[in-house]
Amino acid sequence: MQKRNFYILGLVFFTLTSVRAQYTDIINSNRPGKSISAFSVGETVIQAEMGLYGIKEKHEDLGYEAQGFGSDLSVRYGAFFEQLEFSLDAQYQYDWYKAPLINDTRAGFKQITLGAKYLIYDPFLKLNDKPNLYSWKANHKFNWKDFIPAVGLYAGFNLGFGDNPFYPGDTKFSPKVMVITQNHFGSKWVWVNNIFLDKLMSKYQGIGWISTMTRGFNMRWSGFLEAQALKGDEYSDLLFRFGAAYLVRENIQLDLSITKNVKTTPEIFMAGFGVAWRFDANHENVYMRAKSPKDEKKDKEKKGKKDKRNKGKKRKDEVELENTKP
Repeated sequence: MQKRNFYILGLVFFTLTSVRAQYTDIINSNRPGKSISAFSVGETVIQAEMGLYGIKEKHEDLGYEAQGFGSDLSVRYGAFFEQLEFSLDAQYQYDWYKAPLINDTRAGFKQITLGAKYLIYDPFLKLNDKPNLYSWKANHKFNWKDFIPAVGLYAGFNLGFGDNPFYPGDTKFSPKVMVITQNHFGSKWVWVNNIFLDKLMSKYQGIGWISTMTRGFNMRWSGFLEAQALKGDEYSDLLFRFGAAYLVRENIQLDLSITKNVKTTPEIFMAGFGVAWRFDANHENVYMRAKSPKDEKKDKEKKGKKDKRNKGKKRKDEVELENTKP
């Protein structure tokens, strides 16, 4: 019985989100990966995503080691339009740094970024495919149209306050821009890609790409795999992440993740956990009711009868015009 209820709930969720408003019935968090979704949280919706992590670094060439912990926070707010979202991202870290002739601690904000994201293309609004309310299999089968991604644009800027011990000599202000794509393959798989330019006009500027594949196992559990490539004058690397998320309630999600890179200059290992919470009491649903095939058939029959009744009739002004002709 419980399994049957999950299937019914999944079908309802699929039906509602098939018209693809930005807002969804359950929380849609960017955690625990580093990529961001093309879709916003929804107008008037506030969402906070936060986590704690442990980190260990070792640089073979420079001969330093660092280990510590940190916290990251992302606050997202949908305003003015369903497609528009403003965000604040911050990361604070404290670690013990050991190098030749140096044994010290480092503490400070590694990142503070303000930005805005806008969904410029939603393929779900262009497609005429409608959910089949009588076939679970039909709604979940593979569709080649799924390769058409939703596309979003992000623009923001990094802020610096005081000296950054993790990025010595970094500027106080640097822009960041990003192109976001998101594909949905059936109801279980989501593929998100971010291509971005970060810390522009600073010594740490670079280009990056993040690709995240997420799979839903059931209505509560999901897992993800992620690859992140970075290329810059000061730092280049390839990192991999994997983890899982658990939906506690429709507005609360817990997560775990592990990160490992491929280089030894430096070698990086991270493990963390987090939570995402959404406040949506002020949001107004913009869903359109999906009609069943039976409803559509009735609408066509009504239209056909109406056209048949009007076929032999003339408008009043046409009749009057004919009567006035000599």
